[in-house]
Order: sequence, then structure tokens, then C-alpha cells
Amino acid sequence: VQLVESGGGSVSAGGSLRLSCAASGFPTRPNCMGWFRQTPGKQREGIAAIRRSGGETWYAGSVKGRFTISQDSAKNTLYLQMNSLKPEDTAMYYCAVRRCWSTWYLPNSYDYWGQGTQVTVS
Repeated sequence: VQLVESGGGSVSAGGSLRLSCAASGFPTRPNCMGWFRQTPGKQREGIAAIRRSGGETWYAGSVKGRFTISQDSAKNTLYLQMNSLKPEDTAMYYCAVRRCWSTWYLPNSYDYWGQGTQVTVS
């Protein structure tokens, strides 16, 4: 089982980035996935989640209207489109797979995590 994030980098405030998370090795295609971010000394923050069946999405207030989570089932890839980036969006970003019945924004709802990709906004 593996989750591999990519697409991070450095961008100026107001710019955009698209993060990708490629999932592999799962016996069945993950149905519920999410994106988290973390800065040093702070707790991991749930920012977006999706349920593949039904297409439901959830967002933290800090990113709602700026970030969009989506999924390409054919490619088994999760995306996070980030627009209007702010310096406070600077963090390590992680994708994860959760149990669908659990709370989407809690880290302990998730069983599998990627290694993270750094996003820096200046």
C-alpha cells in the first residue's frame, strides 16, 4: 500500500499549485481520502476530503473557496487544486485514506498516509 504525493513547490502569494496523490497497492480502490497539512510545532490540520462514491467533498474554513479536491478514479489519483495561495498556506501537505464512517478532519480517522510534499508561499 502506497500513497505518493507530488506537485509541491515554491510559489508567490496569489499563485496556484496542484498537488497529486497516486495510490497503489490497495486491494480495492480507496473510497474516502483527504488532504492534511502540517507546519513545525503544530498539529496536522485536515483541509479537504472526498468520498468517491457520491462525490461528496468537505473543506476546512481556511481553504474553502480557494482549494478544490478531486479524484481521477481511472488513474487512482487524488488531487488538490490550490488557488489564491497565501503565506499561511505554507506547510507540508499529506494525502491519506480514511475509514468512510469516521470524521473527515481528524488525523486518527486515517489509516494510510503519504510522505508529504512541501508547499511554500512567499
